[in-house]
Amino acid sequence: MPAHLKTIEQRLLWLSHWMIHNANHIRPKADGIKVGGHQASSASMVSIMTALYFQTLRPEDRVAVKPHASPIFHAIQYLMGNQTRQKMENFRGYGGVQSYPSRTKDIDDVDFSTGSVGLGVAVTSFASIVQVYIDAKSWSGEQKLGRMIALVGDAELDEGNIYEALQEGWKNDLRNCWWIIDYNRQSLDGVVREGLFKRVEQIFDAFGWDIVRVKYGHLQRAAFKETGGEKLRQWIDDCPNQLYSALTFMGGAVWRERLMEALGDQGDVTALLDRRSDAELAELMENLGGNCVQTMADTFASIDHDRPVCFLAYTIKGWGTPIAGHKDNHGGLMNKTQMAQWQEHMGVAHGQEWDRFATIADPSAFEAELAKTPFFAKGPRRYSDDIIDVPMIELTSDREISTQMAFGKILDSLSKGDSTLAERIVTTSPDVTGTTNLGPWVNRRKLFARDHQEDTFKTENIPSIAKWEFTPEGQHIELGIAEMNLFLLLAAAGLSHSMFGKRLIPIGTVYDPFVSRGLDALNYACYQDARFMIVGTPSGVTLSYEGGAHQSIASPLIGMSQDGLAAFEPAFADELAVIMEWSFKHLQKDGESDPDERTWLRDETGGSVYLRLTTNPIEQPGKRVDDAFKQGAIDGAYWLRKPGPNCEVVIAYQGAVAPEAIKAAGMIGESRRDVGVLAVTSADRLNAGWTAAQRARANGTKTAASHIETLMQGLPRTCVLITVIDGHPATLSWLGGVWGHQTISHGVEHFGQTGSIADLYRHFRLDADALVSSASELSLGRYIPHIRSVG
Repeated sequence: MPAHLKTIEQRLLWLSHWMIHNANHIRPKADGIKVGGHQASSASMVSIMTALYFQTLRPEDRVAVKPHASPIFHAIQYLMGNQTRQKMENFRGYGGVQSYPSRTKDIDDVDFSTGSVGLGVAVTSFASIVQVYIDAKSWSGEQKLGRMIALVGDAELDEGNIYEALQEGWKNDLRNCWWIIDYNRQSLDGVVREGLFKRVEQIFDAFGWDIVRVKYGHLQRAAFKETGGEKLRQWIDDCPNQLYSALTFMGGAVWRERLMEALGDQGDVTALLDRRSDAELAELMENLGGNCVQTMADTFASIDHDRPVCFLAYTIKGWGTPIAGHKDNHGGLMNKTQMAQWQEHMGVAHGQEWDRFATIADPSAFEAELAKTPFFAKGPRRYSDDIIDVPMIELTSDREISTQMAFGKILDSLSKGDSTLAERIVTTSPDVTGTTNLGPWVNRRKLFARDHQEDTFKTENIPSIAKWEFTPEGQHIELGIAEMNLFLLLAAAGLSHSMFGKRLIPIGTVYDPFVSRGLDALNYACYQDARFMIVGTPSGVTLSYEGGAHQSIASPLIGMSQDGLAAFEPAFADELAVIMEWSFKHLQKDGESDPDERTWLRDETGGSVYLRLTTNPIEQPGKRVDDAFKQGAIDGAYWLRKPGPNCEVVIAYQGAVAPEAIKAAGMIGESRRDVGVLAVTSADRLNAGWTAAQRARANGTKTAASHIETLMQGLPRTCVLITVIDGHPATLSWLGGVWGHQTISHGVEHFGQTGSIADLYRHFRLDADALVSSASELSLGRYIPHIRSVG
């Protein structure tokens, strides 16, 4: 082990804890609320992260840092000159280093954003799969395969998505993945149950991982070789977690008292203890493997294969600080008195608290050693790749077609060509590939696997529409039924240009109601600016016969509220073609955040895309090529039937209910004047543009006008808006607020049931008769005859 590793460890321990102390006890507070920062959870990781970053890692490796160890990560970057003192002083403040590592909010070299839900752990296995996927392709070029590493809090092992990811990793022959568990045995509300490590090891072993238990540090291993050492080892192994933590907090004198009570009548053990002072005895007993930088460095260096490895590193929570081992230390902080005493213990002079090289006898030599660290040798590891040209997407649709079928046809058309776009598309689905119309794409582009696997049905001459074989050249990654895994894979693939320097265009499909099952991972993917297309289909009660369990209600609102995700719900195939062509470009943008003054949307920044599609074939409007239609479909809405100057009623619809809206407009037009039909393709983009334009006007740009404001500007104030969507009515109900029009919103608010589309549309008042009824009975104007009773 290089001699300077211990020095680095102590520097990181000080800098991280001083940063937290400064934020909580020195920096002026504006609101009196505790800032926090997890001193104890940081301390338990400092030896592990020192060994990892300053000896083990290479530039091609990627690390997901345990969220509560973020102060250590930022201290590492600060020590290396990659983080500013100003941002360190403003830890958890506006513009300061983030509470948890963030790819998009922190300036230092964050590989994966992490938070307190275990997603940063699981994503590393999918990043490894993506790395292997890229490496298998002819266009990958020369690249070194890195290790995808997660630093894991033991309490994070309660998160179910971790075990879903383990299963998927086993199925995909996972390689080059390390999970390093900080086994400090203390969580927020208590101490981890006895024997958990045995269960953990059994689970990892079942999925083919190598397990490396790192329990004893070098001081303990040396002591075990002394006479009586084996008895001490047995006592340590038998000691309950709670007692070990409590004795750690109480210190060396109490350690001696308890050990003498248990083992002191045996002369060899007594002699072992007597050879050490109280301070030395405490250091010995707290020298668990995970708190020994020498042991961790040697353990990491011993791995000479690419199989996945789980390191179970025993640690002391709060190691090296006055709050080590205390039951309440998860959210606890050293007080000012404790910090003052600890500062003296750490040898940091007053006024040098922020000095990177305080306590270092020869700062120049020390900095020269740091500069040799392999991991930092190439500087920041944010890569990029060329923008992929998007060919014109044309679709010759049938007279009647569903948007889901149109999606499949568009991908099938791309699969027949040799464009770079088609080459870089990777599709994935959680066991619903065939039922979401990815089948034709997979038939042509095959499934991905590290090794070739024949389609047994094909070799046995059994007819099947699914001609699926696994091959390294394949472009579809088939997943099991776990939506969290879907979004984690999309997150990893959607960062491939930045992580591995090769751009992928990831497309995932999922039954629309089950978007909610992966919502944490979807939010996580968007938070770190991963780029992908997610297709939720089939959707709504339009699914009809599948029943309420498969019918989505809230997903349009999810699409509207999720940052970094542009949500669309086209009704017609030509809209979908226009939107998908735009989307493939949008996924690749990475420009400035200034809004486009035509829509007030920040499209130049790019983002991910959500398409909500259905299985109901509807009559198509015929060929439309005008620019207003195309731009309107992208911007979020266009007039399918433009209102006249004396318009009394406008029907605004989104998605598959288009035929009902069109039919209702014809019926209403017999009694009301100048009826308009507004085709909404994206309530999300309309609403985002509207609120952005309002902000601009509030900031002094009085001419700012959003797309929806421009579209509806000429409507008489007495005009009534009737909105309809196969989803929650709130998706479109806000339209009345744009210019102050009375609005009557139709949608789905309750769980569906089985039945035909006609039955369910009638039940939920989505059909034309219900829309006409609202126009006739809930708005001023002539009565509209021939309205039958609706339920």
